[in-house]
Amino acid sequence: MAERNTRKTGNEKENEAAAYLAGKGFQILERNFSCRQGEIDIIGMDGPYLVFVEVKYRGSRDFDNPLAAVDRRKQQKICRAADYYRCKMQIPYDTPVRYDAVGILGKETVWIRNAFPHIYRR
Repeated sequence: MAERNTRKTGNEKENEAAAYLAGKGFQILERNFSCRQGEIDIIGMDGPYLVFVEVKYRGSRDFDNPLAAVDRRKQQKICRAADYYRCKMQIPYDTPVRYDAVGILGKETVWIRNAFPHIYRR
């Protein structure tokens, strides 16, 4: 039951994040893109940038900053999934790409543009 509630809350917060971004002029292209390489919560366009967004939520300040959960390992998975998405969707190589994060802490929403650089495969 707890897993279902966590998933439900996660979906609600991703909906909030998508609405927040759309309200700032962000064009949502896809939500919850999933592949073998990983998952990306929100994919969209912000001006000329193709943006891959990770959404993190914490219910209160008793827990860590939600964006602290986007560690290097998570960043690598997002970058691998983004590479796959770009290939699958035949996105031109010269399209500028950015990795953003949206942190929701209680009622506060923070959008961090360019939250981390692309991590290339080794």
